[in-house]
Amino acid sequence: MSRLISNTKLTESDLKILTHAKQQMEEIGWAMKGLNSVGNIIQNKVELLPQKQQKWLQEASYNALQKVVKTNLLSMKTNKPVTAPLNNAYKALVTSSGILGGTFGVIAFSADLAVATKFMMRSIMDIARSEGEDLTELDTQLACLQVFALGGKSKHDDHLETLYYATRITLNTTVKGATSGASKLVGGMLKGSSNPLLQILGAIASRFSIQVSEKFVAQAIPILGAAGGGAINLAFIHHFQRMAHAHFAIRRLERTYGEAFIKQSYEGIILN
Repeated sequence: MSRLISNTKLTESDLKILTHAKQQMEEIGWAMKGLNSVGNIIQNKVELLPQKQQKWLQEASYNALQKVVKTNLLSMKTNKPVTAPLNNAYKALVTSSGILGGTFGVIAFSADLAVATKFMMRSIMDIARSEGEDLTELDTQLACLQVFALGGKSKHDDHLETLYYATRITLNTTVKGATSGASKLVGGMLKGSSNPLLQILGAIASRFSIQVSEKFVAQAIPILGAAGGGAINLAFIHHFQRMAHAHFAIRRLERTYGEAFIKQSYEGIILN
């Protein structure tokens, strides 16, 4: 149950949608709880990672994000009728990648990360489309990328703002000025180190890399093996699907009521 601090003009059904979205954003899901069950081991190993390896993981996160939007948009049908997103199909694909990665351990990590991130982004785009988003729009493409920076509950991201709207404001500050004259991420938009859109990727990758580091050390634990690699990937995609459903439901309400009103309503909801 929940209530609003002040009166609003939200319909009862839209209030339920917004309340559920806030629950998704602020309450860690069962999958991530499962991953956190080995939290002490993971935490210790993340803290012990050499600086060189931490930099490599940050670069791997950045490179994975840099590629996924362009490659997925080229094959996603933007004019497809609105249907329910294929969440389970993408979970199966990402879990399979994790099983393979877990089998070969750290050696296969980069390949697993690239494949898993590609399908996670594809799932995020599928969810966005199901909520009425236009995948050809730059704003939608950036919103899809933002999902990778949402809902952080890690012990290692205490220095980062994890509240939903605060995170959006932080990322939008980076976006301002970076998208001047830009219309699409597809095509040549991601080419060239001088492209300001790469700043946006950098801001998102800095958050995504925290979870990637945890994934790396978890898969490096020998006892987890192939099954553990699959479970970790399942936890990841389940988490990001939750974030995407909430994020794009909120954006849909913002298109109806206005962003300022939905932000005020969201912040006024008290979760019991």
